Amino acid sequence: MTTLYGLKNCDTCKKASKWLDRFGVAYTFVDYREHKPSPETLLEWAGKVGGFEALVNKSSTTWRQLPDARRAPGSEAEWKLLLREYPQLIRRPLVVTDDGALSQGFSDNGFKQRFGVG
Repeated sequence: MTTLYGLKNCDTCKKASKWLDRFGVAYTFVDYREHKPSPETLLEWAGKVGGFEALVNKSSTTWRQLPDARRAPGSEAEWKLLLREYPQLIRRPLVVTDDGALSQGFSDNGFKQRFGVG
């Protein structure tokens, strides 16, 4: 089954959920704030998307409001701590399928290609 990670009140996550519903793709929704990803999960995701820099939404209000020192983590441990403290920094939605494939963001064409619908 597909797992959609995001925030309940995120418009892009809502669009992704509606798309999955419309095309009959079974999924589970996991809210980052209610179920924070484990440090091991964060490390796995970062590895699949090209590092922690690629995992973070740097255009978010939360990111811009962080002190400069927090916006420059110097180690994996600091990244994991930051993302556990502020899970809303993770780009969303983050989609993981049973085969372990991971993608971030939502677009109609991207989802059609990802799920072979169309």
